[in-house]
Amino acid sequence: MTHHSLTVDRIERGLVIDHISAGSGMKIYHHLNLDDLDCAVAMIRNVKSGKYGHKDIIKIENNIYLDLNVLGYLDPNITVNVIEDGVITGKQKLILPTRIRNIVKCKNPRCITSIEQEVDHIFELTNEGARSYRCVYCEQAAPKTE
Repeated sequence: MTHHSLTVDRIERGLVIDHISAGSGMKIYHHLNLDDLDCAVAMIRNVKSGKYGHKDIIKIENNIYLDLNVLGYLDPNITVNVIEDGVITGKQKLILPTRIRNIVKCKNPRCITSIEQEVDHIFELTNEGARSYRCVYCEQAAPKTE
């Protein structure tokens, strides 16, 4: 039995979003609206990882501004490497955003967001240590991320 490895070209400038929980890469891709970008984006799924077993990786070619703070909410293990001239020149620190908009939906059937479809689902960080958020309209706890 032969093993084949997938080779994805290294990027010269851009971002590498690494240590995404295996199978969550597409969710991250959509939350960051990467399909709207003009630059090359590579999504690599189910990569072997010594630390996590398997992981997903997203490579974005070009230095573009992305609000990556949502990643801190979606998956605290994610790392973001900044690439210049083909090498990692830094890591972008992820923080828990103080407010998240339209990332998760409020589960309270009496909340305005359940009644008025066009109202944004907004949650505020209430406890950083516990990574907990509450709906700004009805105080319902945000559902935990997988």
